[in-house]
Amino acid sequence: MATISTKDAAARLNLSVRRVQELIKNNRLPARMIGGMYLIDEKDLALVKNRKPGRPRTRVPTKATTKRKITKKS
Repeated sequence: MATISTKDAAARLNLSVRRVQELIKNNRLPARMIGGMYLIDEKDLALVKNRKPGRPRTRVPTKATTKRKITKKS
């Protein structure tokens, strides 16, 4: 079982090191902390490899929210 650092995981997933740390913090990517450093099993990268990019929507926009009238103050 090969383990890699967050820096190596970030390079393989095309993410920042901070984002990999967030995935670990949110329990989406299993890791072990050894000596103040996270170590990740290579096979666990598959758990987050096919994730959707970006932030999830909180709600779907409707016509009412997409068409706003801009009024000019005089």
